[in-house]
Parts: sequence; structure tokens; C-alpha cells
Amino acid sequence: MKRGMQWLGLGWLLAMASLLSGCGYNDMQAADEQVKSAWSEVLNQYQRRADLVPQLVKVADAYMTHEREVLVQVSEARGKVGSMQISADKLDDPAAVAQFQQAQGQLSSALSRLMVVVERYPELKADRIFRDLHVQLEGTENRIAVARGRYVKSVEAYNVLVRQFPGVITAKVMGYEPKANFGVENEAAISTAPDINFSNSQPAR
Repeated sequence: MKRGMQWLGLGWLLAMASLLSGCGYNDMQAADEQVKSAWSEVLNQYQRRADLVPQLVKVADAYMTHEREVLVQVSEARGKVGSMQISADKLDDPAAVAQFQQAQGQLSSALSRLMVVVERYPELKADRIFRDLHVQLEGTENRIAVARGRYVKSVEAYNVLVRQFPGVITAKVMGYEPKANFGVENEAAISTAPDINFSNSQPAR
């Protein structure tokens, strides 16, 4: 009798595993992990950029005698970014993701304004340390664009699974919610890094 109950229990587990697999549970698990991985890379690249900002501001501050408010704007935007971190568990909150995106967008705009002002300071443009930091920033912006693009695609794939039948039933039962994506107004920025290049740059001395 005991052995029969064990076989019955095993059969029930196998049936449940087959049912969950057929309803897309395994696919949702894999897609959810892919979203988390993609988001982690987005955060890593944004953090890389945030770490460069204080160094850029410090070097620029030594040269800029006017329009110093742009340095304040960059520093304030960087500080706001630091207070707007979102873990992968919060990606089903569209408001939180929108606030994160807005903070990062403000930093992007502030950095773009800084680069415009830098054009008026040839000595700063020629400073070797600043130019090295600029190259790092430019590369980071490109990596951010790539990471954002991968995140967008991962979220789209995941959301299809949890919204379409029969996956929507499994998602309801297992508590899977759609993930928030980057706003439509910023879709172009996902594949194109902000323009932070110097025009008519001089070689470093």
C-alpha cells in the first residue's frame, strides 16, 4: 500500500511537471532570468557612467571660469541617479522604471550640455586626462545603448509569454506579472548613443 502511494505521488509530480511545461512555465522561468540578466547589465553600464561623472566635473572645474552652473547641473543629475536604483524584482512597476529612466535621461542631457560648453575651452579639450575620460564616457554611452536594446528585447519576449494563451493562465497562477519597458519616447535613444563628441577636436598635447 505504501509503495502504491509513493508511485501515485511520483505520477502526480510527473503529471504536474508535464502540465507546467506545456503551459509555458519553464519558458517563463527562462525568460524571467533573461530579463534579470539584461537589467543587471543595464545597471552596470549606467553605474560605469555615473562613476566617470565626478572625475569629469573635477577636471572641468579646474578650467571653466564661466557657465559653471552646467557643472552643478551635472553633479545634481548624477546625485539623483544614485538615489533612483531599481532591483530586478521591481521591474513590474512601470512608475518606478519611468522614474529611473527620467533620472538617467536628465544625466544624459546634463552631460550633453557640458560637452557643448567644453567647446568654448580649448585648453580643457586638450587636457589629456579629460580627453581620456571623454573616450571612456563615449564608449560607456555606446555600451548603455546596447544594454538597453537587449533589455527591451528580453522584456518583449517575456511579456508575450505571460500575456498570450495558454501562458497567461500559468502566469496568473504562478504570480508572473508583465515587466515595464523603456518609454516609447526614448526608443530612438536605445539604439543611438547621445552625441557627446567634440567637434573640431584638437589632438592631446
